Amino acid sequence: MMELEDALALLAQSVSAPPAEAILADRDDPPLPRATMDGIVLRTEDGPAPRRVLGTVFAGDDPGAFRVEPLGCLRIMTGACIPEGGDAVVPVEQLRESEGLLEPLCLPRSGDNIRPRGDQARAGSLLLPAGRPLNAAWAGLRAQVGLQVPPLARVRVGIASTGDELRRDPTPWQIRDSNGPMLAALAHSLGAEVLPLPQVPDDPAAVANFFRDSRGCQVLLTAGGVSMGERDHLPAVLTGLGARILFHRIRLKPGKPLLAAILDDRVLLCLPGNPLSAYLDALLFLPVVLARLEGRTQPDPWRKGFLEGPVSNGGDRPLLHPCTREGDRLRPLPSRGSADLVRLAQADACAWIPEGGAQAGPITYLDLI
Repeated sequence: MMELEDALALLAQSVSAPPAEAILADRDDPPLPRATMDGIVLRTEDGPAPRRVLGTVFAGDDPGAFRVEPLGCLRIMTGACIPEGGDAVVPVEQLRESEGLLEPLCLPRSGDNIRPRGDQARAGSLLLPAGRPLNAAWAGLRAQVGLQVPPLARVRVGIASTGDELRRDPTPWQIRDSNGPMLAALAHSLGAEVLPLPQVPDDPAAVANFFRDSRGCQVLLTAGGVSMGERDHLPAVLTGLGARILFHRIRLKPGKPLLAAILDDRVLLCLPGNPLSAYLDALLFLPVVLARLEGRTQPDPWRKGFLEGPVSNGGDRPLLHPCTREGDRLRPLPSRGSADLVRLAQADACAWIPEGGAQAGPITYLDLI
């Protein structure tokens, strides 16, 4: 069994992120001095004397069409370029109007409320090095320097449940598929484009055909068929298809049978069939895959809180135990194991319970979505 943190790190290392090129300034930023406040632009050599208004300069206006004359001023808007003759901007709040003139209520100083040319960056300077995680500001910066911005697209995640026991109208010895809708809702909440796929029967040939036929997805989530039963065919089938198995089984309860693999250019997260196991494995591992494929910083799902009551754990693995949460205070729910979808639906969070259990007190937890 692989430790959870090691499995998460290995998965992140194994999923290729889109290349992030270095971004250079294509021109001085700003290219010309600009006003940082709404007000008037004037000549400081005229002191605090009242000024007559000669016109208005808006953002985007050619400053060459204006000139600040002695004892004159121009109204100017934030972001507008400074015309010839002006060397300071007095904000609206520091002006008084009297007899058609505008009088500064302060002594203007050269450079007041003006961003000088190249204040942000000089042409050719490095704004962002290559390999930085991508975010919304990265897209804006590319647009600002005239570079093409990649089209916005969600990672397509295919989701399929496996098992002959799944039926729309089950007999008492069969069950409905809860994992498929649950995982689809989770992937949607995480920002993925969700593609529900047909149920996969417990047959090696059908499993192999499923993986061959689902090439339109960047990520595949399956639920069931990865444990140690006679009909758990996914591990052997994936090995036969030439998939690179990253790990199979992690040191976590519930969620131990998780298998992660790379097949061609697809990332496979083969989840256990029990709902609590499937959900928690997907909640922990799918955000890592999505972040890598989108070039974003890997998210940290862990929070600090206070456990209001003791939780036992007699097993040899850390336990994620369902709890309700108010603020940072967690109240344990009576859980009946990894098949207990009722408790999962009632819970707001899962507390991290080490081997041997935990008493009331500070705890690390995972928010559920």
